[in-house]
Amino acid sequence: CFCLAVTIEAILNGQTTMWDAVPGWAAVIIFFVLISIVGLLEAMQIAFFAVAKFKKEDRGDHPMARRTCNLLFKNGGRNLPGFMVGRQVT
Repeated sequence: CFCLAVTIEAILNGQTTMWDAVPGWAAVIIFFVLISIVGLLEAMQIAFFAVAKFKKEDRGDHPMARRTCNLLFKNGGRNLPGFMVGRQVT
């Protein structure tokens, strides 16, 4: 909690590299949006490794889940390592 308080305090005091034209309240919103995106990427990484152990027929029935798994495991499953490496580089 202390690091969150220090970060928000720095954002609101303008002690960051955020552009001067961006108000403090908008910078806080941008901060939380970006942190949420990072959290979603971390959750996807964990979920993809868990799903990789499932048989194809056990991966779910929802259309979005099927499309995601088809994209992730096509080309002999080579897209999963590509996603992981790309995540680490960016």
